[in-house]
Amino acid sequence: MEKGSQEFLVREPVGVLMRKYSVPCIISLLVAALYNIVDQIFIANASYLGSYGNAANTVVFPLTVAGLAVAVMIGDGCCAYVSICLGAKDSEQAHRSVGNAVVLTILVSLLLTAFYLICSEGILTVFGGKVNEETFAQAKEYFFYITLGIPFYMFGQAMNPVIRSDGSPKFAMASTLAGCVANVILDPLFIFVFRWGMMGAAVATVAGQVITAVLAVWYLYHMKAVRLSRDSFRLSLGVDRQFLPLGMCSFLSQISLVASMMAVQNMVMKYGAMDAVFGQEQYAQIPMAVLGIVMKFFQIVISIAVGMSAGCIPVVGYNIGAGRKDRAKSLFTRLLIAEFVVGAVAWIIVEVFPHGLISLFGAANESEYYTSFAIQCFRTYLCLMPLATVNKGTFIYLQSLGKAFASTALSMVREVIFGVALPILLPLLFALKGVMYSMPAADFLTFILSTVVIMYTYRELSVMPQSEATAGTIA
Repeated sequence: MEKGSQEFLVREPVGVLMRKYSVPCIISLLVAALYNIVDQIFIANASYLGSYGNAANTVVFPLTVAGLAVAVMIGDGCCAYVSICLGAKDSEQAHRSVGNAVVLTILVSLLLTAFYLICSEGILTVFGGKVNEETFAQAKEYFFYITLGIPFYMFGQAMNPVIRSDGSPKFAMASTLAGCVANVILDPLFIFVFRWGMMGAAVATVAGQVITAVLAVWYLYHMKAVRLSRDSFRLSLGVDRQFLPLGMCSFLSQISLVASMMAVQNMVMKYGAMDAVFGQEQYAQIPMAVLGIVMKFFQIVISIAVGMSAGCIPVVGYNIGAGRKDRAKSLFTRLLIAEFVVGAVAWIIVEVFPHGLISLFGAANESEYYTSFAIQCFRTYLCLMPLATVNKGTFIYLQSLGKAFASTALSMVREVIFGVALPILLPLLFALKGVMYSMPAADFLTFILSTVVIMYTYRELSVMPQSEATAGTIA
């Protein structure tokens, strides 16, 4: 493909480009989020697993997110950098960054796998696995097989944004979708027919991840805007320093989510044990199981929010590289509106249909305490979803502008300062309910900061060279 083959990114209407790139990205991320929630649905409806299996799934989930954090740092950083390079007609740096991203992902994924296998029991304990003996046993079983799939999972997730930056968002979507379909088919087979329990749920997930990874390898041999060679795969510190900072926001938004979940899960275990109902052995796993369900729903909504903004990275990066700030500003406006609408729809769903949501997760097989706590958790924990989606969209958009520091700083404040501190502090006043209050409190405080950043970004994008101002706007 010719160097100028992506010139349509500065010609086509920004609304059309946003749909073209964001929709496949949203679907890809939704499918990735569904990997875990599909497991949880089937586990919850298996009478021999139930809330114990769900609680075990919740314990393990943050550990998969840790792998995802590294993968998206490499993948999203490379995606943003490749798009900027292509906009500036620098194909040499583009292909070298892709090759380096491939090698880094493989190396780091193998190291993480080894660490998980060696330290599994201690890690599970840190994330609240010992809420009771049955939960811990099922968490160990599930975690072992999930760990074996970490290299495939990380590779597929890292290459997904790289494929989008090459101008193939639909292929990126299809590769992830293929893996999810395999997971959906194999889950009921392994759990209900073969009765493999937590092992079956994990093996089904890993099988889907392998399919996605294999398709990503195939695409690397058939790239369009970027041509890889043997020289592309030589690790270069100079190249890595260029694209890794651009993915730092993605990394921190995920890894700090891990820290937040660790704090939340430990507080749920601690204050659940003090509760009159959940302090009883037979009900001790319920808060942990419900928390996982609510967080998975939140993850689905945030996947849409991230997908909309991450899908715009190639478009924004190319236009910034080409000097078209006017188009980047127009896209930012559309993005913020769309993010708010997504959050508002999610809020309506959790407020109006909490019974329907929890019924998907085996409520018929559980005690009344399971359902009542889940309804309360949905309505409280997720009551400020519109602000959460706007915050997330702002973080990722700054990343696409190459503003790694601002993006990283906002993400750190939300996920580390507010996301960890509030779940620890609020239960001191409100006990178990304080854990539920921590999410909306963090979103509200972060939104105040995001509003300041949004206003500053608008002013900056309004300052254009005279040549841009007279060139006209394509919208």
